[in-house]
Amino acid sequence: MAGIYLHIPFCKQACHYCDFHFSTSPKYKDEMVKALVKEIHLQRCYLDNESIETIYFGGGTPSVLSADEIQLLINTITELHTVSADAEITLEANPDDLDHSKLKALRQTPVNRFSIGIQSFFDEDLAWMNRVHRSSEAEASVKRAQDIGFENITVDLIYGYPLLTDVKWKKNLDTVFALRIPHISAYAMTVEPQTALAAFISKKKQPPMSEEQSAGQFSTMLDAMQSNSFEQYEISNFCTPGHYSRHNSNYWKGVKYLGIGPSAHSFNGETRQWNVANNAKYTKSIMGDAIPSEVEVLTEENRLNEYIMTALRTKWGIDLEQLDAIAGGSANILLKAARIYFDDGSLTQSGNLLTLTPHGKLYADRIASELFF
Repeated sequence: MAGIYLHIPFCKQACHYCDFHFSTSPKYKDEMVKALVKEIHLQRCYLDNESIETIYFGGGTPSVLSADEIQLLINTITELHTVSADAEITLEANPDDLDHSKLKALRQTPVNRFSIGIQSFFDEDLAWMNRVHRSSEAEASVKRAQDIGFENITVDLIYGYPLLTDVKWKKNLDTVFALRIPHISAYAMTVEPQTALAAFISKKKQPPMSEEQSAGQFSTMLDAMQSNSFEQYEISNFCTPGHYSRHNSNYWKGVKYLGIGPSAHSFNGETRQWNVANNAKYTKSIMGDAIPSEVEVLTEENRLNEYIMTALRTKWGIDLEQLDAIAGGSANILLKAARIYFDDGSLTQSGNLLTLTPHGKLYADRIASELFF
């Protein structure tokens, strides 16, 4: 099994915190769609005929595409690959794009899951982030999607930024629970270089993010999720029983995937490659029958460290047998390095599995990096 990710590099406007690759001009959208179709053809052998279990439209804002354009891209994939009958096909969307007519058109496509970028239900917070939509649109878009028949929905929320009081954070969580959404992704606000937010902070127009605030709101979220029967199956991802994101879970489990579009990454178990993060260069190269990508051949060390980083973030944890399958003897080396985290209560072991404790989840990335080979 394998997955396909399509990067749709267009947004109506730039969120102040975002460092993903996108353009706010839709001028060349038609040309980009043609290039995406062409790349699907050019990359048809990358996954070595493995069955496609998941298709994910990310970005950017994939919901700026029409239903016909989305159908065209899915048709191209199904013509060239064997797609599972129960494939999970996800479309990232902004609330302002999901009006009744758009949802009705999307209902006629194979899309069966929405990832809706809500971030907050407070208008002042959305304005601070420079989001296009407002809180009323967020709730309304979810209800419209549910009314028209889309049940498999996830929403994104952000915590740990100056405007978000603990009272507002609890209200955001309660609003999502009330909407009966089966999956929630929640991320601490991070300040990425080259973003508007980073510039505001460096010029002292905005205060820096508070690690203490983020940690406190993370703990509040864990309690709220547990009280509402949501399982934390990855540091930032929560679901009701059986509603894991199959596509993202495959990333964390090391399943092969093909990335289509500018800046998209691909992984086939032995190598990783990524396309140029420039729309014009990408389109020109693809239409000239050349894939504009760089390729990295993964060493044993690369593969071990990638597995540690991704697996440790999940409820399934690090499988010591899988470590030894990558490089014999690596499990014993890791156990020696991990001893300090067993002692301080950050890690626990059950059989061959190493998982983070609730305390350890607060420091997941740091712990993983210190366990690297």
